[in-house]
Amino acid sequence: MNISELKAGQGKVDVEVKVKSMAEPRVMQKYGKELKVANAVVGDESGEITLTLWNADVDKVHAGDTLKITNGYVSEFNGKKQLTSGKFGKLEVVSGEGSEEPSEDMPEEPKTAKGKKPKKTEDIEEVEF
Repeated sequence: MNISELKAGQGKVDVEVKVKSMAEPRVMQKYGKELKVANAVVGDESGEITLTLWNADVDKVHAGDTLKITNGYVSEFNGKKQLTSGKFGKLEVVSGEGSEEPSEDMPEEPKTAKGKKPKKTEDIEEVEF
């Protein structure tokens, strides 16, 4: 899905975007809880949109990162569309500062034959070649 196709009120949005810029995070009180929020301008080849980041997502996203948003939601504020991963969506840093790609110095964790990380060392399957 492209940014140009997004409409206010639309849910189940799956999109990959690049973070163009990031505003300073701010703290607000809502329902007696302290919440951290920040806006970022994100885009793809079709356009740009404001991405609203909440709590832990604020700290893991940086300008220049590529993000994958799954099951996101588009809202409208002051006549402008805004994208968020929302309560039921997922935001993943695909590449950039906040990504969790293994560095060259750190070896990858062992995986089972099905490609999943084992829970215990006993769960690692022996594979003959």
